[in-house]
Amino acid sequence: MTARITADWLHEPALQAVFDALETDGDTARVVGGAVRNTLLGLPATDIDISTTAEPSAVMEKAAAHGLKAVPTGFDHGTVTLVTRGTPYEVTSLREDVETHGRSATVRFGRSWQHDAERRDFTMNALYCDRHGIVYDPVGGLPDLQARHVRFIGDPRLRIAEDYLRILRFFRFHAQYGAGDLDAAGIAAVTELRDGLAGLSAERIGMEMRKLVSAPRAAETIQAMRDAGIVSRVLATHGGLRPFQDLRALDPLAPEACSPALALAVLSDGGEADLDDMADHLRLSNAERKRMKAARSASDIPRGWGEARPAPVSDTEIRRLLFLAGREAAIDGLLHAWANAGTGPEDPVFLPALERLREAEIPVFPLTGKDLLAAGVPAGPHVGEALARAQAAWIDSDFSLDRDALLAVATGA
Repeated sequence: MTARITADWLHEPALQAVFDALETDGDTARVVGGAVRNTLLGLPATDIDISTTAEPSAVMEKAAAHGLKAVPTGFDHGTVTLVTRGTPYEVTSLREDVETHGRSATVRFGRSWQHDAERRDFTMNALYCDRHGIVYDPVGGLPDLQARHVRFIGDPRLRIAEDYLRILRFFRFHAQYGAGDLDAAGIAAVTELRDGLAGLSAERIGMEMRKLVSAPRAAETIQAMRDAGIVSRVLATHGGLRPFQDLRALDPLAPEACSPALALAVLSDGGEADLDDMADHLRLSNAERKRMKAARSASDIPRGWGEARPAPVSDTEIRRLLFLAGREAAIDGLLHAWANAGTGPEDPVFLPALERLREAEIPVFPLTGKDLLAAGVPAGPHVGEALARAQAAWIDSDFSLDRDALLAVATGA
């Protein structure tokens, strides 16, 4: 099977300038991995990584000779980042493993494209193309890519022993690119070697899980992970799988359903303490932790959403939710409640409520602390207490009280 790439990114002057620099003195260079894979699948190519027969020191010299900026981002492992016309390209020398350690490997540089391909993870990630777009397939990746079949290169157990993160990558790539059933040999290997996940850092696990839960086939893939005994090893929960599946069914209606923070919040199937446990376990950022909690909190704001048959949401409740939570958290909260209700994408309560949350204006509270100070409220906690009284009255009035009426409530006049 042969293939050729004609995508615009391949002919960009910046990339061709990198080829001009690298392909001197008998060396060759090829784009490898994700850019080739995605382009052949008709998906956007993001990071464009390059492999070359030149060793790192030679890459640095070639870059200098051609006026390119060279940054030794991973020099000892063979990686130099070349920057041309403001665009960075990660360039890695061909490698082969000398010894593996479960999370890393001792490598040596070489000139064999076959050896370089054989040390990669999956066949669909070991596709190369030259500057003219001709695709090279040393390990049979093209048929797998055409079938959307995620398959380890060679013996899956050996590939996993080289880096146990490949267990999660196996599931993540299936969720993102796969079709049909998971590779049988791959499933057998990840199940057998799953205890190796214990040696991985929380940061590496968290990076993979963020990508996995927002992938197109995440719901069925998480189920396969649970069946293989993987979920309990990487998440601080047994997982709210049914609500998670219902959340991902909302993808066509709401891109927010793909948010890793919201997906993990639904998958946690617990309260605030459970969300904290998951955020700690995956080393999530403060912003992600905040969004998870905001979604969980906002899901409880409208009255009736927690019932088996939610009642229609009034305009007052929509305004109240937007004011108390903000638009992002309000939509996240609705999706969280919708997923847990399990009523499906055509639900007559949640669907119109989602549309109204997108369109409605967020009420703006017309009173500030400065207004209260000017009205004679003593500085300090009295201002906050007075504002809280006024805000509660404003919400109860369906946001109709004007500034003067709120001042009267706040000051007790």
